[in-house]
Amino acid sequence: MAVDELQAIIQRCQILEEADFKGEDFNLFLVAGQKCLEDGYAAQLLEVIQNEKNKVIIKNMGWNLISPLVRCIFLYEQEDDKKEHCLKILDQLAQLCNPKELFLGLLEQIEQTSGEQVCQTVLLLLQPLQTVLLKLQNKKAYSVGLSLAVIMNQLTPLPVPYTKQQIQEDKFGLCRCCSAVVDFAKPFVNEVVKNTEKLPEYNDMELKGELMKFCMKSLKYPLLTAQLEQLEGIEEHPFRHFAAEIIDILWNIRELMPLVFLHHKGKSSHWENQEFADIEQKNFADSLACLSYLMFVQHFGIDRFPMVFSPSYLLQCNMTHIEVLLKRTEESMLSKGLDLFESCLLRMEDSSLLHQYLELRDFINVPQDLVKVMTLCPMEHMRKKSLNILQLFIDKFDAKGKHTLFRCLLKTSNHAGVEGYIIKNIKDQIHLSLTKECDNIWFTGHHLISLLDLVLSLPEGAETDLLQNSDRIMASLNLLRYLVIKDCESDNQTGVWTILAKVEENFLKPLHVGLNMSKAHYEAEIKNKKENRREAQSSNTICSLTVSGEKMPAMTTEMQLQVLGSALFTFDLIESVLARVEELIEVKIKAAVDEN
Repeated sequence: MAVDELQAIIQRCQILEEADFKGEDFNLFLVAGQKCLEDGYAAQLLEVIQNEKNKVIIKNMGWNLISPLVRCIFLYEQEDDKKEHCLKILDQLAQLCNPKELFLGLLEQIEQTSGEQVCQTVLLLLQPLQTVLLKLQNKKAYSVGLSLAVIMNQLTPLPVPYTKQQIQEDKFGLCRCCSAVVDFAKPFVNEVVKNTEKLPEYNDMELKGELMKFCMKSLKYPLLTAQLEQLEGIEEHPFRHFAAEIIDILWNIRELMPLVFLHHKGKSSHWENQEFADIEQKNFADSLACLSYLMFVQHFGIDRFPMVFSPSYLLQCNMTHIEVLLKRTEESMLSKGLDLFESCLLRMEDSSLLHQYLELRDFINVPQDLVKVMTLCPMEHMRKKSLNILQLFIDKFDAKGKHTLFRCLLKTSNHAGVEGYIIKNIKDQIHLSLTKECDNIWFTGHHLISLLDLVLSLPEGAETDLLQNSDRIMASLNLLRYLVIKDCESDNQTGVWTILAKVEENFLKPLHVGLNMSKAHYEAEIKNKKENRREAQSSNTICSLTVSGEKMPAMTTEMQLQVLGSALFTFDLIESVLARVEELIEVKIKAAVDEN
């Protein structure tokens, strides 16, 4: 019945001129063709399409069958013969239909699909879409760009497989799609390459621009999110393969090197709406950051990179990208930022980075972002790695650079642990200055005094929270103890004896007062808890604690006593070191008086 209806419409249309086809004819052809597909008469429909007499009809009306055809291909997935006939019909339509009409039909079908069928649809329609695009004469560049944009927009919501198991499973088909999309783009890349030696016409330049947009989108998704380390057991990592192909496209269209050295801040926007301009700039920044990671960490395309740039210049070029990645909270992106930073630093010799680089905004912002990772990132391995990279960054600067960086981090970190770590670094630099033959003016004399003024003080005097600042206070006391032991009053190389009175007034005395107040407070709390312990146990009372608006697990009285006891132990430790420092000062002053 369905085949008879189709034959009747075909016979009716065969006697009409192409210009005489009406909307009704299109609708009748679509309904009859769809019914043939749904009733299992795909073989008969294929015969109609292949019939030379029906060439004009199929050219004008065939594109209407794309939607029902795709549905049936997925429906007949297990029935090989019917599916095979449907695939042949799709191939025939790509060869026979009006390219413009079929292009729109294919693109509409890709755009309308959703969920798990996105990748299946894309994989099915890429080949016919490529065939149609190669046949287009007008607006080819625009059509290629639109196709790639629609495909990437459909793929972007899909989750990127991250673990080895997820990549091997490829649940949504993203890995297969990435490979297929690159193959889809290759003929158009070759077209640009072929015309590179000729005087470029507008369309060729436009096609090059569309391909570059595709590469930039691919760098942001999926490559920025993807895990790109080589995985054991996976012979060809799909995302590493995709990354290599994207780098090859950029190289072939001669855009790789310009992009590597292009700072995203300098890119002008064509948007009048500032919100859209900001979004575009952010996307562009993410893509460039991923490109740098691929080249300098994973070494894709590095064999084409000119080996004429100094390590410090490469670091400078990459600091913008490192800053972009370190501001992200996703593990895959944050780890790329840390890896890129580490890779750039490992190329450099210690003390080779000039202090003038700290006049650049990125060189101040990046260590501050690194501190945030060290202190706020929930992943321990990330925190440890960022600490190691901070030390690498410090080591690469010359003496003045280290001095400047220490001052900056002491003023901006707002974290006692980080401040304690920086103070330990200051102590190490002073030790090098005092033990090496060459005189390092930045960690002796008046330059050092400017640092000591920051270090040997309490942020809020006697009211300072000693428990919160215990790491910083212990590091400061250890530094002061070291200075008193190593630097005689008669030599005073570090200048510590010059500012001793100020240190006692601003640091040691307030610390004594603060310790006495803190110990008295905590001892009273412990006494109070112990007195109320029996009552708390009988009523099974527990204490709740809220941190940053989030309720923490309840604490029993015993747990509270443990916390209070630990705080008292910390105060005792600070007090013992403080007593030792004051004792050393007294001995040194007495020795100097006796000598005189």
